[in-house]
Amino acid sequence: MKNISAIGFDLFNTLVMAKPDTLTRAFPRLQQSLAQNGLCPEEDAFKKAYYNAAVMFVKQAREDGKETHNRFWISAALENFGYHVSPDDPRIATAIEAYFSAFYDSCYCVPGARTMLERLKDRYQLGLLSNFTHWPAALEIIDRLELEAFFEIRLISGKLGYRKPHGEVFEELIGRLGAPRDEIMYVGDDVDADVNGAIAAGIQPVWFTYVLDHKPPIPALMSPSETDEPHESVPRISQWSEFPALLKGS
Repeated sequence: MKNISAIGFDLFNTLVMAKPDTLTRAFPRLQQSLAQNGLCPEEDAFKKAYYNAAVMFVKQAREDGKETHNRFWISAALENFGYHVSPDDPRIATAIEAYFSAFYDSCYCVPGARTMLERLKDRYQLGLLSNFTHWPAALEIIDRLELEAFFEIRLISGKLGYRKPHGEVFEELIGRLGAPRDEIMYVGDDVDADVNGAIAAGIQPVWFTYVLDHKPPIPALMSPSETDEPHESVPRISQWSEFPALLKGS
């Protein structure tokens, strides 16, 4: 492998995990916030409408590469109950903050991730590129887990406007890292978003299969997309202790 001078990382299921009950604790907070602001659809019906809207918007985002956001899902779900509320309504913004507050004490580092980053930080330029709809929450999670010091570059799809594997986000990462493409490595767990996205951008992918191999409990909706395995030439690591061998000599 050619000398590597810069490494980009995915966030969820690569460096950070969410406890399996994260979403089940988050949604009641969203509903309670809406109710406190006079938006009181029937709970079970609204939950179904919300997830149906999420599936629709996420499907569209995966097709055109433009990131979606929870505010659109909430607005669309509320329409089913006669509430005509703009996605930019402050009541929806408040509900979103309530929803993501459940993530802050439910996320933890993948075993070995912090030790690995500490070993790399003085040798490589490190960047973060994550698909996450609500970018302030992603940055808050990074901050609470004390990972921000490892990354001068923190790129979140919800702020960029596009999501992996769209070339726009990888070009932003490459430009910010400031290294030649053949000296950049990108590590992630999702074959389509991370591996295929990196290949299309002309940088070296590494497939991180901790979730696939070790099957830790995670929220079902945060599982990697079901895609065929990448070509056998793509390096694969199952845990962070295997990563130094890939970088040997770089």
